[in-house]
Amino acid sequence: MAQSFTINLPADVKQEIDELSQLDGVSPDEIVGRAVKQHIFRRKFHSLREKMAATAQDQGTSTDQDVFDRVS
Repeated sequence: MAQSFTINLPADVKQEIDELSQLDGVSPDEIVGRAVKQHIFRRKFHSLREKMAATAQDQGTSTDQDVFDRVS
């Protein structure tokens, strides 16, 4: 079930959301919801990547070539 909350946006950002909403044929809520989901995904991805990079470095893998050599 969707929950709602209020956010304050600069007028120019609100205008861009409204324009995207018209272009994409979806509600402003959908535009903002997608943007938040993408942001959360990217944050999780980068956090996981940092953890994996640290583990890889501990195992002697620190460059793209190292990764390629291991999987080839």
